[in-house]
Amino acid sequence: MKKQDHIAVFCVGNKLMYDDGLGVAVYEQLQAYEFPENVELFDLGCLTLDRINDVRDFDLIVTVDAVDGTDEPVGTLFRFSPEDMAQRSFGTQSLHDLKLSDLFSSAALLGYNCEGICLGMQVENPFPEEVCVGLSPRVAEALPNLVDLVLAELVNRGVVVIERGTNKPVSPGFHHQMMDTSPQ
Repeated sequence: MKKQDHIAVFCVGNKLMYDDGLGVAVYEQLQAYEFPENVELFDLGCLTLDRINDVRDFDLIVTVDAVDGTDEPVGTLFRFSPEDMAQRSFGTQSLHDLKLSDLFSSAALLGYNCEGICLGMQVENPFPEEVCVGLSPRVAEALPNLVDLVLAELVNRGVVVIERGTNKPVSPGFHHQMMDTSPQ
């Protein structure tokens, strides 16, 4: 029997900074699903070197983050490896000080190794002048597509994801239905 990969999904972002909260919004939408024990979801805020041991402890880290400076339309989805991100010349691939490529490079110096993937979306307003909770309308409209991308990445790797409420497994071609995550 093949060992199941230990997978982390890092949802990165600041919910108080408009579109920078994209990763947090994905994390909230992923609460509509049940994941097996080998998959762990994290609402990280900012990606820091505090996560370096995760590169040792997981076989795969999927990072979900807002992307800016690509010259692509708002809502465009991206899938990068850490190495791809390090080679990109456009603006900031991640809106945070530590990039996924930096985390993996630092971990490699310690002999830690795992596969890394970054799933992101081009955002509209990552740097609001004032604190602003929520996503811009175009990013909010495209949010289900990023959730679908995360689910597809996991399902394509053999992860059985179950939709809460229906108890149906997510399969290729599945489309996420937005759930209300506003405080009750």
